Amino acid sequence: MLKRIVANLQREPDEDGFTLVELMVVIVIIGLLTTLVVINVLPSQDIAMQKKAQADIATIEQAMEMYRLERMTYPPTLATLAESAGGRGGYIRRLPDDPWGRPYGYANPGTHGPIDIWSLGADGAEGGEGDDADITNWQ
Repeated sequence: MLKRIVANLQREPDEDGFTLVELMVVIVIIGLLTTLVVINVLPSQDIAMQKKAQADIATIEQAMEMYRLERMTYPPTLATLAESAGGRGGYIRRLPDDPWGRPYGYANPGTHGPIDIWSLGADGAEGGEGDDADITNWQ
């Protein structure tokens, strides 16, 4: 039995299999490729969230205009847009939260126009730059 173990330990150079060095090189290459993918993909999510907020604000603003055309005034709250109107559905199917899970802000009358609609961005605080910048209907 000891002879068999010693024989297994003494491999011939032409036998199949990978050495530890070869395996380590492959693992390092996979790690580098993963790093490159993560660096390039993560910023796209932030941009997509900002674009979604802009699209939501445009949809809400369009529903506000439909409400105003029928009732000659803007709604008192955003929730009013989703409520039933005269036996039919609301002006918007459902009122979305911003991509960061917070409700959109609404002011009637607005300080920048007849109505103001905004999201406070990723940080949830007024102002900010980059991912934390506010997204509004007046910019």
